[in-house]
Amino acid sequence: MSRLVIVSNRVARAEKGSQTSGGLVTGVLDALRENGGIWFGWSGEIAGKKPVEPGIAEADGLTYATVDLTREDYDGYYNGFCNAALWPLLHYRIDLVQFTRRDLAAYQRVNTLFATNLAPMLQPDDLVWVHDYHLIPMAENLRRAGANQRIGFFLHTPFPPLGVLAVLPHHDDLIESLCACDLVGFQTIDDLTAFHDAVVRGAGGEILPDGRVRAFGRTLRAGVFPIGVDTERIAEMAVPAVKSRTLRRFEQGLRDRQLIIGVDRLDYSKGLEHRFKAFASFLERYPENRGRVRFLQIATATRSNVPEYRALRQRLGALAGDIDGRFSDLDWTPIQYLNRSFSPRSLFGFFRLSRIALVTPLRDGMNLVAKEYVAAQDPSDPGVLVLSPFAGAADELTSAVIANPYDPDAVAEALQMAAQMHLEERCERWRAMMEVLRRNDVTAWRESFLRTLLQRN
Repeated sequence: MSRLVIVSNRVARAEKGSQTSGGLVTGVLDALRENGGIWFGWSGEIAGKKPVEPGIAEADGLTYATVDLTREDYDGYYNGFCNAALWPLLHYRIDLVQFTRRDLAAYQRVNTLFATNLAPMLQPDDLVWVHDYHLIPMAENLRRAGANQRIGFFLHTPFPPLGVLAVLPHHDDLIESLCACDLVGFQTIDDLTAFHDAVVRGAGGEILPDGRVRAFGRTLRAGVFPIGVDTERIAEMAVPAVKSRTLRRFEQGLRDRQLIIGVDRLDYSKGLEHRFKAFASFLERYPENRGRVRFLQIATATRSNVPEYRALRQRLGALAGDIDGRFSDLDWTPIQYLNRSFSPRSLFGFFRLSRIALVTPLRDGMNLVAKEYVAAQDPSDPGVLVLSPFAGAADELTSAVIANPYDPDAVAEALQMAAQMHLEERCERWRAMMEVLRRNDVTAWRESFLRTLLQRN
């Protein structure tokens, strides 16, 4: 197979022993190790001046190539256009979109910087795989720099319908940039349908009978490639995890109460305020659960310098305090709300201990927590996944209990159903979801995308 070149917003320093976080690392590191290649992206460092050339580090037989950003570029590209404009837009929060031409210029400037630094490093038969919304213009800039290699792009977030997308000034430039790729991948059929509509109605392109896209003088492929998890590894890690000192101590503190768990980044797209209110509705409508359940919400703080995120953290703290104040007893507190991170091993242990996982984003590209929770369960006594229909995972995990996060009473009913569900039904639902996870694991995702990228358009 050709050498693989991964391009992502962030590449951690190789000597620290870890790269980026989340599904991206699990999905592509094995492919890089198998075929050799480069991981290219931002170093995470802020420099006083523009870099002359990328920094190169070798580790584990791989090449990590990184570029520093100036403070001006970081503020405009990352804090500005990526997080203040694109992120809310892609998650349908048009009320939070903050657009400035200065930020757009920084976004284009950084993508150009990446492309001009990466292009000389490419070999003729390389496969280039660009990841996520930070780098939508990357393929077009690589073409301008003379790159003729096959270029794929995968969007980890949702892709909104044209009526939402059109809120962003110059959104048509983003569509044109995507069409410079040979393959554009999405998480769900809804995302692909929205892209097709944007190409046809928004850009005057066409969808050919075989599904290929023709627009801006190019023909490309676009498809659905739902990202998976390392299903068997998670299952293996969860078993010893529950025996760790931390998990044993936590389990003792439960005192045989059913554990309901939520694990998310602290982000408005995750629906945490709605979730807290739904949990309060659950305790209000079904008082027999008081003293018999505990809700553990782990919400790792991110983007703490963004005012919306600081305000969200304060509102959640107030909501948790209000719920505890209303329902607590002398020997029971209903909600435990933590703004800290845990190792994957510990999280898988928490998942295995939990009778219910509450995964209720308002909009999510996939949501790997839902899949990790299922993979971590005890096959002889599995828990129940309560899942939002607005998570990409809902397209695959149809045996979950689906509940609309905008309806707190519906989520409360789903929690009650999950809390009372008999073992036979829990096992049946779990087996159906595990079959999907094993079939569509992270390796299948990666291989499917790269196999399609190798096809000639």
